[in-house]
Amino acid sequence: MNPQRGFTLIEVLVALLIMALAFAAMLRASGLAAENSINLRQRMLAGWMAENRMAWLQSTRVWPALGRTSGNWSEDGRNWVWQQQVSVADQPRMRRIELRIMMPDQPGYVLADLVALVALRPE
Repeated sequence: MNPQRGFTLIEVLVALLIMALAFAAMLRASGLAAENSINLRQRMLAGWMAENRMAWLQSTRVWPALGRTSGNWSEDGRNWVWQQQVSVADQPRMRRIELRIMMPDQPGYVLADLVALVALRPE
């Protein structure tokens, strides 16, 4: 009588369990990578929106009023919420502007925060 060679059922089940755990970990890692990619894209676009709005504020000849203002901005098929806080700067002819860009469905979650100084242009 020849002894049987091969794996037992328990050894095969343990190997399948290890493979299933490895595949689940890889699937989770790829899902997190995709989610992070989406979040980074939103932050990048929000940063561009903040820079665009700040450039617009700096290019106009309108002296920004002190206080907090907010509004909606639609660009590239996306809606953004912005908040702008204007305060007095250390220099008398300048204003400090803090601009925040958020998603409309998550108003407390700031995607981009930009601070700049705007100088009063002589007329």
